[in-house]
Amino acid sequence: MDILLALCIGVTLSAACGFRIFVPPLVMSAGAIYGDFALSESFAWMGTYPALIAFAAATTVEVLAYYVPVVDNVLDAIEIPTAIAIGTLITSASISGLTDMEPLLKWAIAIAVGGGTAGIVESFTAVTRAASTSVTGGAANPIMATTEVLSAGVLSLLALFIPFLAIVVVFGVLGIALKQLSKFFRRKPTPQNSQY
Repeated sequence: MDILLALCIGVTLSAACGFRIFVPPLVMSAGAIYGDFALSESFAWMGTYPALIAFAAATTVEVLAYYVPVVDNVLDAIEIPTAIAIGTLITSASISGLTDMEPLLKWAIAIAVGGGTAGIVESFTAVTRAASTSVTGGAANPIMATTEVLSAGVLSLLALFIPFLAIVVVFGVLGIALKQLSKFFRRKPTPQNSQY
Protein backbone atom coordinates (compact mmCIF):
# COMPACT_ATOMS: atom_id res chain seq x y z
CA MET A 1 0.00 0.00 0.00
CA ASP A 2 2.90 2.36 0.76
CA ILE A 3 4.35 1.98 -2.73
CA LEU A 4 0.95 2.59 -4.33
CA LEU A 5 0.36 5.74 -2.26
CA ALA A 6 3.89 7.02 -2.94
CA LEU A 7 3.47 6.43 -6.66
CA CYS A 8 0.08 8.17 -6.72
CA ILE A 9 1.62 11.21 -5.06
CA GLY A 10 4.76 11.18 -7.21
CA VAL A 11 2.96 10.70 -10.53
CA THR A 12 0.36 13.36 -9.73
CA LEU A 13 3.04 15.88 -8.76
CA SER A 14 4.95 14.97 -11.93
CA ALA A 15 1.85 15.57 -14.04
CA ALA A 16 1.46 18.94 -12.33
CA CYS A 17 5.05 19.73 -13.40
CA GLY A 18 3.84 19.41 -16.98
CA PHE A 19 1.59 22.41 -16.37
CA ARG A 20 4.05 24.49 -14.31
CA ILE A 21 7.37 23.00 -13.28
CA PHE A 22 7.91 24.91 -10.04
CA VAL A 23 4.40 24.76 -8.53
CA PRO A 24 4.65 21.08 -7.41
CA PRO A 25 8.06 21.49 -5.70
CA LEU A 26 6.68 24.60 -3.96
CA VAL A 27 3.63 22.70 -2.68
CA MET A 28 5.82 19.73 -1.74
CA SER A 29 8.23 21.99 0.17
CA ALA A 30 5.39 23.72 2.04
CA GLY A 31 3.80 20.34 2.77
CA ALA A 32 7.07 19.03 4.20
CA ILE A 33 7.58 22.13 6.37
CA TYR A 34 4.04 22.04 7.75
CA GLY A 35 3.99 18.28 8.29
CA ASP A 36 1.69 17.20 5.45
CA PHE A 37 4.39 15.42 3.45
CA ALA A 38 7.23 13.25 4.72
CA LEU A 39 10.57 13.46 2.94
CA SER A 40 13.42 10.98 3.24
CA GLU A 41 16.78 12.15 4.55
CA SER A 42 18.24 12.56 1.06
CA PHE A 43 15.43 14.97 0.09
CA ALA A 44 15.14 16.74 3.47
CA TRP A 45 16.57 19.90 1.89
CA MET A 46 13.24 20.36 0.07
CA GLY A 47 11.51 20.80 3.42
CA THR A 48 13.55 23.83 4.49
CA TYR A 49 12.66 27.52 4.42
CA PRO A 50 15.48 28.43 1.99
CA ALA A 51 14.12 25.82 -0.45
CA LEU A 52 10.57 27.11 0.06
CA ILE A 53 11.69 30.68 -0.69
CA ALA A 54 13.65 29.55 -3.76
CA PHE A 55 10.69 27.54 -5.10
CA ALA A 56 8.32 30.47 -4.41
CA ALA A 57 10.59 32.87 -6.31
CA ALA A 58 10.99 30.44 -9.23
CA THR A 59 7.23 29.83 -9.33
CA THR A 60 6.49 33.57 -9.40
CA VAL A 61 8.93 34.18 -12.27
CA GLU A 62 7.65 31.19 -14.22
CA VAL A 63 3.97 32.08 -13.78
CA LEU A 64 4.49 35.74 -14.76
CA ALA A 65 6.69 34.83 -17.75
CA TYR A 66 3.87 32.81 -19.29
CA TYR A 67 1.80 35.99 -19.59
CA VAL A 68 4.41 37.60 -21.85
CA PRO A 69 3.72 37.01 -25.56
CA VAL A 70 6.41 35.03 -27.45
CA VAL A 71 8.20 34.28 -24.16
CA ASP A 72 5.49 31.71 -23.35
CA ASN A 73 6.22 29.76 -26.55
CA VAL A 74 9.97 29.91 -25.96
CA LEU A 75 9.48 28.67 -22.39
CA ASP A 76 7.50 25.66 -23.64
CA ALA A 77 10.50 24.51 -25.68
CA ILE A 78 12.85 24.92 -22.71
CA GLU A 79 10.49 23.41 -20.16
CA ILE A 80 9.93 20.01 -21.81
CA PRO A 81 13.32 18.58 -20.72
CA THR A 82 13.15 20.54 -17.46
CA ALA A 83 9.70 19.12 -16.65
CA ILE A 84 11.01 15.60 -17.28
CA ALA A 85 13.93 16.22 -14.90
CA ILE A 86 11.78 17.78 -12.17
CA GLY A 87 9.10 15.10 -12.59
CA THR A 88 11.79 12.45 -12.13
CA LEU A 89 13.14 14.21 -9.04
CA ILE A 90 9.70 14.60 -7.48
CA THR A 91 8.71 10.99 -8.05
CA SER A 92 12.05 9.88 -6.65
CA ALA A 93 11.49 12.07 -3.57
CA SER A 94 8.03 10.58 -3.18
CA ILE A 95 9.18 6.95 -3.24
CA SER A 96 12.60 7.44 -1.60
CA GLY A 97 11.25 6.70 1.88
CA LEU A 98 10.46 3.12 0.86
CA THR A 99 13.40 1.34 2.43
CA ASP A 100 12.66 -2.09 0.94
CA MET A 101 13.16 -0.89 -2.64
CA GLU A 102 16.53 -0.93 -4.39
CA PRO A 103 17.85 2.58 -5.27
CA LEU A 104 18.34 1.63 -8.93
CA LEU A 105 14.72 0.47 -9.15
CA LYS A 106 13.53 3.69 -7.46
CA TRP A 107 15.34 5.84 -10.02
CA ALA A 108 14.18 3.66 -12.93
CA ILE A 109 10.57 4.07 -11.78
CA ALA A 110 11.06 7.79 -11.19
CA ILE A 111 12.50 8.31 -14.68
CA ALA A 112 9.97 6.15 -16.52
CA VAL A 113 6.82 7.07 -14.62
CA GLY A 114 7.53 10.51 -13.18
CA GLY A 115 9.65 11.91 -15.98
CA GLY A 116 7.46 10.31 -18.62
CA THR A 117 4.25 11.73 -17.15
CA ALA A 118 5.72 15.23 -16.83
CA GLY A 119 7.06 15.05 -20.38
CA ILE A 120 3.73 13.98 -21.87
CA VAL A 121 1.76 16.71 -20.09
CA GLU A 122 4.35 19.41 -20.89
CA SER A 123 4.44 18.33 -24.57
CA PHE A 124 0.65 18.50 -24.67
CA THR A 125 0.61 22.04 -23.23
CA ALA A 126 3.35 23.13 -25.67
CA VAL A 127 1.45 21.78 -28.68
CA THR A 128 -1.81 23.32 -27.44
CA ARG A 129 -0.14 26.71 -26.89
CA ALA A 130 1.44 26.62 -30.36
CA ALA A 131 -1.99 25.89 -31.88
CA SER A 132 -3.56 28.67 -29.81
CA THR A 133 -0.89 31.11 -30.95
CA SER A 134 -1.40 30.25 -34.62
CA VAL A 135 -5.21 30.42 -34.42
CA THR A 136 -5.68 33.44 -32.13
CA GLY A 137 -2.38 35.25 -32.67
CA GLY A 138 -1.62 34.66 -28.98
CA ALA A 139 -4.78 36.39 -27.72
CA ALA A 140 -5.98 33.22 -25.96
CA ASN A 141 -2.59 32.41 -24.43
CA PRO A 142 -3.21 34.31 -21.15
CA ILE A 143 -6.34 32.19 -20.63
CA MET A 144 -4.25 29.07 -21.22
CA ALA A 145 -1.57 30.33 -18.83
CA THR A 146 -4.16 30.83 -16.09
CA THR A 147 -5.72 27.40 -16.72
CA GLU A 148 -2.30 25.74 -16.60
CA VAL A 149 -1.20 27.35 -13.33
CA LEU A 150 -4.54 26.48 -11.72
CA SER A 151 -4.22 22.90 -12.99
CA ALA A 152 -0.72 22.64 -11.51
CA GLY A 153 -1.92 24.00 -8.16
CA VAL A 154 -5.03 21.83 -7.92
CA LEU A 155 -3.17 18.64 -8.95
CA SER A 156 -0.39 19.37 -6.45
CA LEU A 157 -2.84 19.87 -3.59
CA LEU A 158 -4.84 16.78 -4.59
CA ALA A 159 -1.59 14.78 -4.62
CA LEU A 160 -0.91 15.63 -0.98
CA PHE A 161 -4.43 15.46 0.42
CA ILE A 162 -6.45 13.07 -1.81
CA PRO A 163 -3.82 11.07 -3.75
CA PHE A 164 -6.11 8.27 -4.94
CA LEU A 165 -8.56 10.77 -6.46
CA ALA A 166 -5.59 12.70 -7.87
CA ILE A 167 -4.27 9.69 -9.78
CA VAL A 168 -7.69 9.17 -11.42
CA VAL A 169 -7.57 12.80 -12.58
CA VAL A 170 -4.03 12.28 -13.88
CA PHE A 171 -5.10 9.22 -15.91
CA GLY A 172 -7.83 11.37 -17.45
CA VAL A 173 -5.36 14.16 -18.26
CA LEU A 174 -2.88 11.65 -19.73
CA GLY A 175 -5.64 10.09 -21.85
CA ILE A 176 -6.57 13.48 -23.32
CA ALA A 177 -2.92 14.48 -23.77
CA LEU A 178 -1.93 11.26 -25.53
CA LYS A 179 -4.97 11.41 -27.80
CA GLN A 180 -4.25 15.02 -28.82
CA LEU A 181 -0.51 14.42 -29.24
CA SER A 182 -1.26 11.37 -31.38
CA LYS A 183 -3.54 13.47 -33.62
CA PHE A 184 -0.90 16.20 -33.84
CA PHE A 185 1.90 13.87 -34.88
CA ARG A 186 -0.26 11.89 -37.32
CA ARG A 187 -1.40 14.98 -39.20
CA LYS A 188 -0.52 14.86 -42.85
CA PRO A 189 1.57 17.80 -44.00
CA THR A 190 -0.33 20.26 -46.13
CA PRO A 191 0.70 20.00 -49.78
CA GLN A 192 2.92 22.85 -50.87
CA ASN A 193 2.28 24.71 -54.04
CA SER A 194 4.89 23.35 -56.37
CA GLN A 195 5.60 24.35 -59.91
CA TYR A 196 6.65 21.71 -62.44
